[in-house]
Amino acid sequence: MDKNTIIGFVLIAVVLIGFSWYNRPTEEELKAQQEQVEKQKAEQQKAAEKKQAEAAKQKAALAQAREDTTALFHDALVGTASDLVLKNEKVELTLSTKGGTVTKAIIKNFKDRGGAADVTLFEGKDQALEYHLECKESNISTSDLFFTPSAQTDSTLVLTADAGSGRKIVFDYLLGKDYMLHFKMHVEGMEGLFSPKTRTMDIMWSERCKQQERGHSFENRYATLTYKEKGSGTDYLSEMKEVLNEKIEEPLDWVAFKNQFFTAMMIAKTEFAANSSLSSIPLDKSTEYLKQYEAHLETAFDPSGKTPTELEFFYGPNDFQLLKAVEKESTFGKDLDMERLVYLGWPLFRYINRWFTLYVFDWLTKMGLNMGIVLIIITLILKLLTYPLVKKTYLNSAKMRVLKPKLDEATKQFDKPEDQMQKQQAMMQLYSQYGVSPMGGCLPMLIQMPIWIAMFNFVPNAIQLRGQSFLWIKDLSTYDPILEFGKDYWAIGDHISLTCILFCGANILYSLMTMRQQRDQMVGQQAEQMKYMQWMMFLMPVMFFFIFNDYSAGLNFYYFVSLFFSAAIMFTLRKTTNDEKLLAILEAKFKENKGKPKKTTGLAARLEAMQAQQQEMQRKREELERKKRDLNRK
Repeated sequence: MDKNTIIGFVLIAVVLIGFSWYNRPTEEELKAQQEQVEKQKAEQQKAAEKKQAEAAKQKAALAQAREDTTALFHDALVGTASDLVLKNEKVELTLSTKGGTVTKAIIKNFKDRGGAADVTLFEGKDQALEYHLECKESNISTSDLFFTPSAQTDSTLVLTADAGSGRKIVFDYLLGKDYMLHFKMHVEGMEGLFSPKTRTMDIMWSERCKQQERGHSFENRYATLTYKEKGSGTDYLSEMKEVLNEKIEEPLDWVAFKNQFFTAMMIAKTEFAANSSLSSIPLDKSTEYLKQYEAHLETAFDPSGKTPTELEFFYGPNDFQLLKAVEKESTFGKDLDMERLVYLGWPLFRYINRWFTLYVFDWLTKMGLNMGIVLIIITLILKLLTYPLVKKTYLNSAKMRVLKPKLDEATKQFDKPEDQMQKQQAMMQLYSQYGVSPMGGCLPMLIQMPIWIAMFNFVPNAIQLRGQSFLWIKDLSTYDPILEFGKDYWAIGDHISLTCILFCGANILYSLMTMRQQRDQMVGQQAEQMKYMQWMMFLMPVMFFFIFNDYSAGLNFYYFVSLFFSAAIMFTLRKTTNDEKLLAILEAKFKENKGKPKKTTGLAARLEAMQAQQQEMQRKREELERKKRDLNRK
């Protein structure tokens, strides 16, 4: 490695260290940060104490109400909980008479990770839902009440909590044909119990989100508390960080407790009021749960009972096309954008996935093909579409390769370090005369990157891959271990994935071919410096191994196949390119341009201008140094 390269690396290190030092927080800032942390802890502690005090007060009030036969809901506060079931061909929902809400949700026809025929989204204490009503004398929490069922069928159920003297709370459920549960709540004879200003009720909803897939950390990346703002798009809380009581300033159309492939969603007819409080707490792998979700919401409530409070619940799979279809079952007349639960990436990548990948994927899936074959075919289609760009890139590189001897000969007088500006200028001039653009291969390669990133977002969210096997891969939606350790190791985890090894191996092969192609077209010191940069082509696949070892086999397999085909295309182009014929074409172009200087434009022109400016500055510095030496002699 030459002196200039070493100096360059040292300067980069100095800049990075200096920048880190310059941006380090001051003592005052560190103190302010610590005070902010302590303030947050104090607020959380205060909130917890308040919650405990309220719970104790509520418990005491409940005990008193159970003893007082004249108390509101005296009869509804005592009873035995029983389970009631609503079901269709897609879901089975269990509701408890204690609280009157869904306590278990089974999504049919999707195997769970233990091999059972159906997926249990939640059960028992994993999910809790309470409706809070503020009365003049005491508050009502529906979770404390025992409801009496009536009008029960497989798809309908009415639950009533009797408050005595003709007063009651009524829950009316209707299960749709798919995954949508419609809910109406109203009160009867209770208008005088509420404050005249009461127009809303509180909803306390929480869920301990179960791990449904094999890879806990990978699934956790795609488990998010997602919400849709009224008249706007969707957003979500951080997937990896703990978020406590985040206030959402805008009204919300819906809130969803989402894991990688399944979701529980609550939709409001009259939107949830502004300043909803949402929390998402990642849970440890040993718990076999992903996150603790909590949502404190507020929606419309009519104390007179004339207008019911209406909600809809979705318990089902995160399937893009299915979500679009299920949304039509909503009776609220809103544009819910439920398909946004399937994250397809940032706008550019989402556009590629939404209008290309999804349609091709669905078309191939309907043909009954194995999902591994589907991924291979999608890769081939993408390679065919990008082949003209790849070929253009390669031919441009091949032109530079066959011109390398001529460039070496024409620029050999500029081998001194101080002559590198002139050398670059001479090379640009020759490239122009031969009709070759040194930058011609950059844009086509950049165009391919969005496809890679788009597939990075698409494959892990494709529920169609869940549970699908291919060759040695048992499940394309999770990792395929060739070796399992039984415990976690730093940076590796508890396994080594075979498709990740194949992907990294293909990456090394493709990098070797690419580096060789670049080295063959470089001139002078560029070629020498390239030798010292080859270690990077080995470093990147190693980094990818630690990143992608926990990712789904389907994604690693796609990248492996994509790189394999890319290497095969490059190898084929190299074997089918006749260097002599290509050089003859370039010589003919050179003769045509000889004597007719071509005006340089675009990036090349800007580079030439920069080089000329630097040369002029160098000339002035040398002249100044010469004058100084002359003065010293005198």
